[in-house]
Amino acid sequence: MMNKNTVLGWATFIMIVVGVALIAMGAFRYDDVAGWGFASVGIGFFAIAWVFNALKGRV
Repeated sequence: MMNKNTVLGWATFIMIVVGVALIAMGAFRYDDVAGWGFASVGIGFFAIAWVFNALKGRV
């Protein structure tokens, strides 16, 4: 059975994976301004994952 903390843990893990993928796309796939956009969105995913991790145990 998945409780709230397990769901937040999985959400944190998925957000970190997507954030790493976006930063990697920005660094290795795109050489122009779009790469900066992908990287900044990836950093935003890290920030949201940090919030999800901070909410574990408090919800």
